[in-house]
Amino acid sequence: MTVRVLFTTSAVRSYLLTLAPLAWALRTAGHEVRVAARPGFADVITQAGLTAVPVGSDRDPWARVSPERIQAARPGLRPPYDAAGTPRDEVAWERLKAGYDREVTWWHKAENVPVIAGLVDFARHWRPDLVLWEPTSYAGAIAAKAVGAAHGRLLWGTDVFGVTREHFLRLREQRPPEDRADPLADWLGANARHHGAEYSEDMATGQFTIDQLPASLALPTGLHRVPLRYTPHGGAAVVPRWLREDPRSPRVALTFGLAATDSFGGYTVPVQSILDTLGELDVEVVATIGDEQKRALDRIPPNARVVPYVPLHDLAPTCAAVVHHAGAATLATVSLHGVPQLSLPFHFDEPIVARALAAQGAGLTLPPDQVTGTAVRDHLLRLLTEPGFGERAHALRAELLAMPGPGDLVGALEELTAKHRVTAA
Repeated sequence: MTVRVLFTTSAVRSYLLTLAPLAWALRTAGHEVRVAARPGFADVITQAGLTAVPVGSDRDPWARVSPERIQAARPGLRPPYDAAGTPRDEVAWERLKAGYDREVTWWHKAENVPVIAGLVDFARHWRPDLVLWEPTSYAGAIAAKAVGAAHGRLLWGTDVFGVTREHFLRLREQRPPEDRADPLADWLGANARHHGAEYSEDMATGQFTIDQLPASLALPTGLHRVPLRYTPHGGAAVVPRWLREDPRSPRVALTFGLAATDSFGGYTVPVQSILDTLGELDVEVVATIGDEQKRALDRIPPNARVVPYVPLHDLAPTCAAVVHHAGAATLATVSLHGVPQLSLPFHFDEPIVARALAAQGAGLTLPPDQVTGTAVRDHLLRLLTEPGFGERAHALRAELLAMPGPGDLVGALEELTAKHRVTAA
């Protein structure tokens, strides 16, 4: 049976890169695949070798947000999603509800409203059997409901959305009837009814959730979790000649993610200080730093190579350790090669993922207020000299390799589609 699979994503390149391998696997298995997003994102989709469906408008939800507000929202998780990193008995209903009030209005509506109508129109034209949506693309759930398609979330990080939702529903049941407002369900339900369907809770968290982190790093939920081994994909890349040569000293990579330069004003760590202190060690440093950030450096130590980009899945296997920002894709790529890691988390779910990595034993982490060149050097020396980190890194690699890959998941998705698909509305 040929299945029509519609992926939906917000116009964020890193989100697209995490869904591409599964989209390829489904297409290779003979299924029809489309990826829907705002029109201006079509080139990013086609560059990944996938068929783009432009929907809605290119109204940028962040165009009117001041740089100061964007920077203020950068550290960690904002309410309600900070509940995912809070002990269960410390999660407060008032903070959850107020957080949903704000985030539904200023994030989820702003991101999704411009594309909902166009996405539903395309779904009614193309009739997908399955819709897979990344967790901020609620328009995908709305379109699936409108046409009776099966649908699930495809995570690009840890499931702060699902954990928060479970906390919200648990505490909501304890509230009096007059204090049970649900901003997310109210908004999604209004859209479902507008397109001839009714709200159900799977519109918030999917009929199932594809999780690309191993169990030791993932946030536990009561949702239907479908594990998928992360497949590294950083977009078009060329392996440099120097990377084919064995390093003369232990190689250490520094990489701080795409979002720092694509969406924000640069890195949150003292790059110059880190390079200076690592310059004192008998290591070879490879730092992937954007050209603009590189121009801000005063000096580059003799043992450091600074490049704007190199494919991490080729760089990581040559390294004795990797220092990074704890982005889930970066962390998973390094983990696949059994390399110890030092995480310097700052944005969104990075602190949660970094703590999980440290608890697993495959690396160390430094909170933002402790990141100095000296601290990075000292923690890196532990990774290079204490064998336990390498042993745990190899155990984490084995855990990842035991997860089903994209091709292995195709049959399970066929079964889930048959189970959840209903007669088209």
